[in-house]
Amino acid sequence: MLRKLRGNNSKGFTLIELMIVVAIIGILAAIAIPNFLTYQCKSRQSEAKANLGSIRVGEESYFAEHDTYSAVKSAIGFATKGTAKYTYSLASPSSTAFTATATGLDGSNVKGDVWTMTQEGVLTNTTNVCT
Repeated sequence: MLRKLRGNNSKGFTLIELMIVVAIIGILAAIAIPNFLTYQCKSRQSEAKANLGSIRVGEESYFAEHDTYSAVKSAIGFATKGTAKYTYSLASPSSTAFTATATGLDGSNVKGDVWTMTQEGVLTNTTNVCT
């Protein structure tokens, strides 16, 4: 009798089927979003690595001309373009060594991330916020 009232042509999804689909989407999102945020953070770290490499090249060029490393970023030809996610500094360069540091800025998902590079090209991540 119920079949006669609804007819043979019933279409659509049941509430149970819709709830199962919503649950599956929720599980996939719970897995994908943290992985995406980690990937995004690591891609922003590439800015620090590339810029520290540029600072090192500039310091070596400056050293070749002046027999000492520079404490001034503009003297070695370094300047960031666009919106930087890191701030860059040179720690007490001398005639034998320098250490360049990149520190993650507020307002980015790399806040507190710290990278350093020495005159030998040794790149170190002292504080990693992308783990």
